[in-house]
Amino acid sequence: MAQRYFLYLAYNGTKYHGWQVQPNGISIQEELTKALSTILRVETPIVGAGRTDAGVHAKKMIAHFDAEINCDNNFIKKLNGFLPNDIVILDIRKTTVNAHARFDALQRQYEYHVYTEKNPFLEQFAHRIPSDTDFEKMNFVAKHLFEYTDFTSFSKLHTDTKTNLCTITRAEWKYDGEKWIFTIEANRFLRNMVRAIVGTLLNVGRGTISEKEFCEIIEKKDRCAASASAPAKGLFLTDVIYPETIFI
Repeated sequence: MAQRYFLYLAYNGTKYHGWQVQPNGISIQEELTKALSTILRVETPIVGAGRTDAGVHAKKMIAHFDAEINCDNNFIKKLNGFLPNDIVILDIRKTTVNAHARFDALQRQYEYHVYTEKNPFLEQFAHRIPSDTDFEKMNFVAKHLFEYTDFTSFSKLHTDTKTNLCTITRAEWKYDGEKWIFTIEANRFLRNMVRAIVGTLLNVGRGTISEKEFCEIIEKKDRCAASASAPAKGLFLTDVIYPETIFI
């Protein structure tokens, strides 16, 4: 009987068309499937915790697959040898047979990175914004996200999602010494949601959207009411939390 495994991985999403297999470009899922199938010598589907968009990165993504062999630390080394340098396997854990990387997730966390002064070493993984952006105001307004559950205004249009309801439990900007990081946690996220929220908050910080208008944008449940999405390069999936009961 096949054993189910959770793979923990990180990747630089710059050159990829997102997590999910695409007909018109290379994806993280495609690279992983190819490497796993080569090592296991059988076509091996892999299911991710979510679908990061083109150009988005992950410090910690989780995906599950089934295998007939024992997959240990040597398996991780072998798999990393088959993967390109911008994808790395961090860990592997055995799970119960029905454990699901997407549907069993309790909480997800993203970070969005911005910087205000020209810096060639941040350009690839962060979005440069004006130096007079008001982060204190953005932090104050971001607290209103906890008051709502319908985030249609921050969702990509025409997706196959059955509901736009999410519960946000953290949303804050912090300075790490060279850049500002927006950390947001929720039980689930909609397609493009974090980048749309960041894009709208940045306009709050620039003074073009007021606190009242930010709340009205959410209440309109209309993607056209919100601001343009922040660029993909500044976004990182940083954690996915599961119940310990699914692990062996």
